[in-house]
Amino acid sequence: MEIVVALAAASVYGVADYCGGRASRTVSPITVTAIGQAAAFVVLVLLALGSGVPIAPLNDWVWGAMAGVAGATGLLAFYRAMGSGFMTVVAPISAVMMASVPVVVGLAQGERPSVIGLIAIPLGIFSVAMISDFFGPNHRRAPRNVILMALVSGTTFGSLFVMLEHTSDGSGLWPVVAMRTASVPYMAIVVLTTRQSIRSSRKHVGIIIGSGVMDSIANVLYLIAVRNGLMTVVAVIIAMYPASTLALATGLDKEQVHPLQIGGIALAAVSLVMLTIS
Repeated sequence: MEIVVALAAASVYGVADYCGGRASRTVSPITVTAIGQAAAFVVLVLLALGSGVPIAPLNDWVWGAMAGVAGATGLLAFYRAMGSGFMTVVAPISAVMMASVPVVVGLAQGERPSVIGLIAIPLGIFSVAMISDFFGPNHRRAPRNVILMALVSGTTFGSLFVMLEHTSDGSGLWPVVAMRTASVPYMAIVVLTTRQSIRSSRKHVGIIIGSGVMDSIANVLYLIAVRNGLMTVVAVIIAMYPASTLALATGLDKEQVHPLQIGGIALAAVSLVMLTIS
């Protein structure tokens, strides 16, 4: 079950990043992140109340709130780095770090995937770099600040996964609500201190809201997956999200797919099969 749910989370993350990236071409990444997370907060509260699960204890709210700040910080760094024009550098660095952090922490905490799983995990991480075109003809050397932002985004995304994994199984959707309870005011402060204009987002409000809501839905799916499986496995599958971003970019934006990217998708499929039977 966790494999299917994690794969669904990866697909939704990829669509969310595509929408957020498209909006960030003309709207400030800060504005995109702030509006998207505010919209997601409303949706998540309604879903949590409708689920009938009692409000989670304080411990879950603390972990969720820390995950929310980490996620918002990661999105800010990710969108800003993606807007630099070095997408083929930013995407793989961020995705690989996003997978590596929970894998390292999971192994340190005592998670022990099978031998097949231990082989599939590095294959899956390598496939992410291939899908993101890190080795392709469009790859260019990026400035240090862009690489730093990519590292920050991937590390914070990976930390988010670790923090959510520490929430209790019976807390329902409340940890994700806690994420937005913390990230919305956090982003409001960022908007005010940087004097961002919300008006510039009017023409793109639909895709911005969509990116925020889908990002939170993906977080919910991750929570479900990690409650039923190993974080070391679930995180690697979710890190394959660039595949759905690539599918949208080629289908809607008519971007060209390179042989190495196709090879990366094939390698990701092999890794998924190995993780499924492990």
